[in-house]
Amino acid sequence: MLRAKTRSAGEHEVGTFDALPARKRNTLARVVQDGSWGQRHLLGKSAAMEAGMANTTRGGMDFGGSVPAMPNFRGAGGKFLRIALVAVVLLFLVWSTTSIPTGNVGVLTLFGRVTGETLSEGIHLINPLKSVQKLSVQTQSVKESANVPSNEGLILALDTSLLFRLDKTKAAYVFQTVGDNYAEKIVEPTLRAAIRASTSAHSANALYTNARELVQQQIQDELTTQLAPRGVIVENVLLRDVQLPAMLKGSIEAKQQAEQDALRMSFILQKEKQEAKRKRIEAQGIADFQKIVAQGISPQLLEWKGIEATEKLATSSNAKVVIIGNPKNGLPLVLEPK
Repeated sequence: MLRAKTRSAGEHEVGTFDALPARKRNTLARVVQDGSWGQRHLLGKSAAMEAGMANTTRGGMDFGGSVPAMPNFRGAGGKFLRIALVAVVLLFLVWSTTSIPTGNVGVLTLFGRVTGETLSEGIHLINPLKSVQKLSVQTQSVKESANVPSNEGLILALDTSLLFRLDKTKAAYVFQTVGDNYAEKIVEPTLRAAIRASTSAHSANALYTNARELVQQQIQDELTTQLAPRGVIVENVLLRDVQLPAMLKGSIEAKQQAEQDALRMSFILQKEKQEAKRKRIEAQGIADFQKIVAQGISPQLLEWKGIEATEKLATSSNAKVVIIGNPKNGLPLVLEPK
């Protein structure tokens, strides 16, 4: 009976009534049984609107109702959350990743406090709240030009180079106690003090001639003693140049020239002595030879040698002149051409 009366009101009311929940349908049925057709018609209209809104809420579209459908934001919101989560993860990885270049070491600090941790070369994942201070552990050079006194009180101009590097095992300690400009704060002042302490123990002449290597080694030993406990490794000290006062330099050069001249004359005298000794030995050899030869020559030997020479000359093809020898002890020589 209820279904037949609903069809008389219109086809769209049947569809909308069937789409209502069971509770709504029961309420409408009681109203229809108790009220007039106008009331039923108005209730049908309101039911149709409620059913359209229900369909819209479930994601469907009601083409027979008068209320347009609302878009579904549930899927778009989930996609946005996923994108935001991925972006947060990427930002976290970027903030947590640090790279230490070749020849450096990283010192970690947290809110301005040195943690004592160090990072070697390469890529590392760290706490994003920590910051990294990069310090070089490669060989560095410091050049120092200073006017230093000798043990006579003379002022010398000395050019020195120092090769050093940071001890990577003490990088955190150096950064905490000195800072990243440790070369200016401790290396250069210590080098100046070591140069003055070493040169004051030697004379200017020694520094200019043969004591440079000794002074260089003393400076290096002093720097090693002072800088090693503070995290700096001393590799080498080089004395590039030593400049003396002009007058002193001239005196030293003149003295060295005189010493060289004396050595040259000594060499010449030694050479002449050796030459005289050689000549004496040579003369003695000639005298001994003549003595031995004179002892072996006799008049009979000389006469026999003359006979041999006469025979050889007589048979010679170039003989054209007749020579008469000394009649006392010589031999006649006849040379005839052939």
